[in-house]
Amino acid sequence: MIFKILTKGHENVTSFHKSTFEITKDAEIGPTADCIIGVDMDKSMLDFPSEFKSKIANSKTRVVVTLDTENGHDEIVGYGHENLTLTHPTDIVCRTSEYTCSRTLMIKANKSARDLDENLIEDLKNEKIMEVTIKLC
Repeated sequence: MIFKILTKGHENVTSFHKSTFEITKDAEIGPTADCIIGVDMDKSMLDFPSEFKSKIANSKTRVVVTLDTENGHDEIVGYGHENLTLTHPTDIVCRTSEYTCSRTLMIKANKSARDLDENLIEDLKNEKIMEVTIKLC
């Protein structure tokens, strides 16, 4: 099961956060938003099909997020959880921890913002388009 989102970078992307990364529908971010790597995304969690939401609400579901820009690529692997509601209207957060809230897409992720591909982050600092592919296994 696959879901795709388009987002873009922003001049204030720093990608320093040690436990999360986030994409948002918001068009602007400040310089302290060190976990946000993409802005102005074209879809939100509210657009996920119900079957997608049901599958991710299982701790055995493996979630693979692929991030692609013109010059960068990365793949992040984490897990679903029974407490994931996927109901936030503007934000999607991937977490290395086990914390869940309406913004959480996956927990126990193997990478955070600071671990992402340097070419990917450089593209995002230069406001390039990023394709986000979410695959449930």
